[in-house]
Amino acid sequence: MALKVAIQMDPIGAVNIDADSTFRIALEAQERGHTLFYYTPGRLSYREGRVLARGWPLTLRREKGNHFTLGDEVEVDLADCDVVWLRQDPPFDMGYITTTHILDRIHPQTLVVNDPFWVRNYPEKLLVLNFPDLTPPTLIARDLNTLRDFKAQHGDIILKPLYGNGGAGVFRLDPNDRNLASLHELFIGINNEPLIAQKYIPAVSKGDKRIILVNGEPVGAINRVPAKGETRSNMHVGGRPEKIGLTARDREICAAIGPLLREKGQIFVGIDVIGDWLTEINVTSPTGIQELERFDGVNVAEKIWQVIEAKRA
Repeated sequence: MALKVAIQMDPIGAVNIDADSTFRIALEAQERGHTLFYYTPGRLSYREGRVLARGWPLTLRREKGNHFTLGDEVEVDLADCDVVWLRQDPPFDMGYITTTHILDRIHPQTLVVNDPFWVRNYPEKLLVLNFPDLTPPTLIARDLNTLRDFKAQHGDIILKPLYGNGGAGVFRLDPNDRNLASLHELFIGINNEPLIAQKYIPAVSKGDKRIILVNGEPVGAINRVPAKGETRSNMHVGGRPEKIGLTARDREICAAIGPLLREKGQIFVGIDVIGDWLTEINVTSPTGIQELERFDGVNVAEKIWQVIEAKRA
């Protein structure tokens, strides 16, 4: 079954073909006989009842420096596609949110992956609030005194933007730190959003595990170890990926959250687990499938497309 697949993503010329999950998903689609159309979020539009995108037919190859070819630019009615991938990176700002509203207009007649309604309502650092028994002590607040009380209670905390990504703006404030007020001043000068604080988990020094779930089922994990002198383990900021298996606690967490992910159309999800604690549920643009494929031989992209093809059938 050949599908017409549109991919809404950041500029394709800049992707790392050995690490980028969107590239791997799209390459797998091409190898399965599906046709690809590529556009960036700024080229998505709503016009008189139609959801349109200006972009290009796309051909991919795993060849560094020559990994894609674009056809002639064309405007496509996305309702004529079988699948649209929502794959641009956060930040989860109003631009991002608007694309989910527009794509809502064609889903599920055109299958949007992941379901844009629930991507909008379940961003990574908020969906974990549905599972307080699985997460470390967590606070979402903008008020400085509320943040101070939380830090006084837990001593050692992580403070970060609620809608950030890739480890940007993540700070550890240990019991001796005196920078909470200054950081609060910095953040509130940038936007009107709350901050998220969590009790620091010392086990992060051994790694922050990224577990990949496909249609609510865990398919494997990689461990991301912080660089020397770093608190953050994100690969964007120098975290080192390592081979790792799933523990009984990991499977317990996945069993608890999997049914909700499946029910809400979140086909490709990456969760973050530190020690025994769930810290994020990434539904916007999860990563890690190429590393998992290299470590464990698990073709996650194939599993994702098997789910999508079954839904389209």
